[in-house]
Amino acid sequence: MSSDLHLHDTTFIVLDLETTGASPRNGSAITEIGAIAVRGGVVLGEYSTFVNPKSPMPEYITNLTGITDEMLAGAPEIGSAFAEFLQFLEVHGDDTQAHLVAHNAPFDLGFLRAAAKNLSCPWPKFEVVDTVKLARLLIERSEIANYKLGTLSQFFNTSALPNHRALDDVKTTVEVLHRLLERLAGYEVETAQELRQFMKRTPRDILGASRIRGFGP
Repeated sequence: MSSDLHLHDTTFIVLDLETTGASPRNGSAITEIGAIAVRGGVVLGEYSTFVNPKSPMPEYITNLTGITDEMLAGAPEIGSAFAEFLQFLEVHGDDTQAHLVAHNAPFDLGFLRAAAKNLSCPWPKFEVVDTVKLARLLIERSEIANYKLGTLSQFFNTSALPNHRALDDVKTTVEVLHRLLERLAGYEVETAQELRQFMKRTPRDILGASRIRGFGP
């Protein structure tokens, strides 16, 4: 059970992956890992690496991300990259206090858990915050076209812009997270435990009250 810290004192490790495809179940592999650890709005550390997937990059992925086979040729393979990433997690937050954050977290964590399993390496049991889910709870559908990272970036006017590269998308997600945490104050959510309880609710439970509170972008 995670300890109950004030959100200002909680470490959030925001991460993003780029991959060769949609799922590790179909043989897709990680090509880039990015992560930033933040606490109280202060950046504690940053991690970024390419990962050699040992297979050619699909053309449509290269067109989307700009990542080419040549860029990955000299990159570490998943075994060493994953070990470095776990060390980053260990240095900046243990699994009793830190929260992992990702935009559409099931995608990223699916790849990371698959990598851990393939490497016979235990995956730490962090609490997870999915900024897609949190945004759905805090922003009414009538306010926004969708909950994609690029749309939320425009909605919140973030300085960092997403571009399907891991670290840049992490920087955008950090800003989106902070803006969402600001909105939580209107629901009297001030601690990590209250955040976890809040995220168990549904938009129907929550968003009606936002009309009274008058939240805006």
